[in-house]
Amino acid sequence: MDKKLEKYEKYRQLEGRVLEERYVIKKLIGVGGMAVVYLAKDKHLNHMDVAIKMLKDDVAQDETVVKRFKNEGRAQTILNHPNIVLVHDVSVKGEAKYMSMEYVDGITLKSYLNAKNEPLEFSEIISYTVQILKALTKAHASGIIHRDIKPQNVMVLQNGQVKVMDFGIAKLPNAETITVTDKAVGTVYYMSPEQASGMKIDARSDIYSLGAMMYELATGTTPFKGETPFAVLVKHMTEPLVPPRNINPSIPVGLEQVIMCAMSKDPAQRFQSASEMLKYVRALKENKKTRFEELPSNGFWKNLAGRLKRVFSKKDK
Repeated sequence: MDKKLEKYEKYRQLEGRVLEERYVIKKLIGVGGMAVVYLAKDKHLNHMDVAIKMLKDDVAQDETVVKRFKNEGRAQTILNHPNIVLVHDVSVKGEAKYMSMEYVDGITLKSYLNAKNEPLEFSEIISYTVQILKALTKAHASGIIHRDIKPQNVMVLQNGQVKVMDFGIAKLPNAETITVTDKAVGTVYYMSPEQASGMKIDARSDIYSLGAMMYELATGTTPFKGETPFAVLVKHMTEPLVPPRNINPSIPVGLEQVIMCAMSKDPAQRFQSASEMLKYVRALKENKKTRFEELPSNGFWKNLAGRLKRVFSKKDK
């Protein structure tokens, strides 16, 4: 047993028991703010290892928490992708509210970054970003917006594979929107300006959050800091972004361009889709010295000026 988990003795009482006549609980492997996670064997899946995420007793009756839990399960059941943690089953009807998930033997990207205590290497940033963009391409094509992309919600495996998780506040098609509360303090460091201001969001909000995460991976610091979560949100909405090369000059110019474009405050000036952004990141993967003459943030005003010129030219005729 991990020494960090020894104090959670009451959650260890399930170890060795069988849940719903299906899951053989092996051991407690994680404790979060609202849920605990166990390693288990699934008797219906040839005794395959699975992770059982179970809501804590003190929040299991909270309607909003349960709604978010169901939302997470529904989203990840829909999204069968190698870079997304797969959910096998969700149960919220009984006393124990849990979901059975793919067991991922790894750590969060946030924990990995904290352990290194320095910016990540270019190759790692690109590898992780490519995989996350693939996951987002799949999610967005399914009409799902994650709304909480951050290093805490990305798992890193020993072989370098990453998996996006926690779709608890995701916006699903034809589903009631889950409200983001101020309890999600860590989230504000990666939240898009339109999400921070309560405006309607689309897939480009996830693009901004990924850009903010890349900023941290490349510089070792979040894009904006503040004494309160609200102060950070205001900065996302109003304060100019300090170019990452000002903090870490070793960052390739092309990588800085991609981050700055993804984090444009106006969604119309960002990459318009995960698949579009992926093309630019792959170009950097091929050659880290790549510099981009045209990016959505560069071309937006040029295109607008061109459209206005055509409009006025027609009026003059």
